[in-house]
Amino acid sequence: MYRIAVIPGDGTGPEVVNEGLKVLKAVSNKVGFRYKTKAYDFGGERYLKTGEILPDSAVTELKKFQAIYLGAIGHPDVKPGVLEKGILLKLRFDLDLYINLRPVKLYNSLFCPLKDKKPEDIDFIVVRENTEGLYKGQGEFQNKGLKNEVAIQISHNTKKGVERCIKYAFEYAKKRNKARKLTLCGKTNVLTFAWDLWERTFYEVAKSYPDIITDYAHVDATCMWMVKNPEWFDVIVTDNMFGDIITDLGAMVQGGMGIAAGGNINPGKVSMFEPIGGSAPKYTGKNMINPLAAICALSMLLEHLGEDKAAGLVEEAVIKVVKTKLKTLAAGKMGYTTEEVGDLVVKNL
Repeated sequence: MYRIAVIPGDGTGPEVVNEGLKVLKAVSNKVGFRYKTKAYDFGGERYLKTGEILPDSAVTELKKFQAIYLGAIGHPDVKPGVLEKGILLKLRFDLDLYINLRPVKLYNSLFCPLKDKKPEDIDFIVVRENTEGLYKGQGEFQNKGLKNEVAIQISHNTKKGVERCIKYAFEYAKKRNKARKLTLCGKTNVLTFAWDLWERTFYEVAKSYPDIITDYAHVDATCMWMVKNPEWFDVIVTDNMFGDIITDLGAMVQGGMGIAAGGNINPGKVSMFEPIGGSAPKYTGKNMINPLAAICALSMLLEHLGEDKAAGLVEEAVIKVVKTKLKTLAAGKMGYTTEEVGDLVVKNL
C-alpha cells in the first residue's frame, strides 16, 4: 500500500493533477497495486485566506508518505517568491530533496522546434543539485538604498552535497545503460571556487565508474549544443542555478512545457514529482491546459515507488497520444480538452 500526498496547488494545478490521478487509478487496476492519497490545500488560496504557507507540522506529516504529487505553485495575487520560497524551496530543503531529475525526451518530431531532429536525437537526462548553490538563500545587502549599495549573493556548495549529487548521476548513467556517458556542466573558467570543488569531485567519483564515459562542457556551450547537437548528451549533471536554466531550454527542445516533468528526489525517502510548467493562471478553469506533463510526472513517481511496469505503461500511453492524437502540445490548441487528453491516456494504457 503506497501512501501518496497530493498538493494540487494553484492555477491549473488541480486540473492537471486530476488527470494524473485518473491515470493512476487506471494503471493501478491494470498492474495490480494499491495506494492511498491524501490531499493538502497548500498554495495561494490558503495563504490569502489564512496567511499560512507551509507549517512545520505539515512537513513532519509529509515525511510519512512515500511520494508527493504536486500540481503547481504560483498565484497572481501573491507576490512572486512568497509561495515559491515558502512551499517549494522549504520542501526541497526540509525533506532534503537533493536531486532534481529532468528527463528531456522528444516523443514527436513534429513538435520539436529544431530542424531535422528525431526522437532518437533528443533523449537525455539532467541531474540538477537541488538544495545548495545560489538557491541556498545566503547573502546580504550593504548600504541598501544608497548610491554605493552592494548586493551579495552566495553560492554555497559543500563537498557532501556535490559528491552525493555526482554519485547519483553516475549511478543513473549506469542504470540507464544508453550511451553510458556523463557530462559535467559548469563554468570552471570563471567561477573558480565553486566549480573547482565540482570538477575535482567529479573526477574523483569517476574513478569508481571506469565504464562510464566522462565529459565536461561550460554551461553556455551546453546551451549551444543542446540546440545544435542534442544527440551528444546522455546524462548531464550540474548545480542548482545552471540546472534550473538548462532544463527550461530542454523543455522547449522536447516540445514545450506541456510535456516537461520533473522529480525532486531524496533516494529511498519521500520524494516530490511535478510538471515544471507552473500554474498558468490565465488558463485556470478553462479545461484547456495540457495535462501530459503532470501525467509524465506520475510516471516518474511510479518509477520512484518501484512500479517500473506501471511507469512504463504510462509513458508508452503518453507517447501514443502525442504521436497520433494531438495537433500541438500548447494549451488550447491540442484539439482536445484537458479531460479528454487524460481519457486518451487511460484508453491507450
